[in-house]
Amino acid sequence: MRIFTEPQMGATYDDLLAVARRTEETGFDAFFRSDHYLTMGGDGLPGPTDAWTTLAGLARETSRIRLGTLMTAATFRLPGPLAISVAGVDQMSGGRVELGIGAGWFEAEHTAYGIPFPPLRERFDRYEEQLAVITGLWSTPLGETFDFDGEYYRLSGSPALPKPVQAAGIPIIVGGSGRKRTPRLAARYAGEFNVPFASVEDNARLFAGVREACQEAGRDPASMTYSSALVLCVGRDEAEIARRAAAIGRDVDELRENGVAGTPAEAVDTLGRYAEAGAERVYLQVLDLADLDHLDLVAGEVVPQLG
Repeated sequence: MRIFTEPQMGATYDDLLAVARRTEETGFDAFFRSDHYLTMGGDGLPGPTDAWTTLAGLARETSRIRLGTLMTAATFRLPGPLAISVAGVDQMSGGRVELGIGAGWFEAEHTAYGIPFPPLRERFDRYEEQLAVITGLWSTPLGETFDFDGEYYRLSGSPALPKPVQAAGIPIIVGGSGRKRTPRLAARYAGEFNVPFASVEDNARLFAGVREACQEAGRDPASMTYSSALVLCVGRDEAEIARRAAAIGRDVDELRENGVAGTPAEAVDTLGRYAEAGAERVYLQVLDLADLDHLDLVAGEVVPQLG
């Protein structure tokens, strides 16, 4: 069970550090964050934090939990420097980093900060090349060089340094609802496929598509980890559930329909349905970062019932 945050909605580094520390103290597996530069509602004060700068700090201030992104936007960074940054954070953490990476989708944050936002087809073409470059750099043996001649990125004689600490390499997470290209990219490059904020039925369908893509690529579908991301809103009683829903500007009934919401017993039931659909891992999206008691409740009364 992993904790997933959205700091662009308004959070300082200290806010994230508090959540990450509580994530570690309460026994969750990982702390993940989004990679966005613009709020999607409200004023977003005090403003965004950079994902990999943040994770570098957390790498030095935590000791056990995994750390990563859902999802770093391929539009934000060149693949070579991104590979260097992520490998550096992996070293700083002692080998606890994972890279969730996507094509980028939120046009407003690109225009707000002067980041080019190509058409969808080009973004996916660039995304595919980024996956090839990043994984190629990390997997190049020491003492050898890496070359890549793509349409958008070209590397020549790269020493492909630094290397990740993790012997098996930094896990790559690919996700989304695409029917053809996304499953193919997951099968080729990813160790994990993630479905964000979708129904049980959609999770089952998308997982099946990735399993099929793995088989077509000659890969054992069981070698992929299948995961779901879901908003969290759990309370001991209706009043606490309502208070937590109001704090994030959501309706209780809608959250019960689309997230892990309600009493601890309801949360266990919901998570069980996603597990039956094939989810082997769940990212719980925590939107009120000041409510650390929320993590305590889930760790104490939900997680122990999951077996």
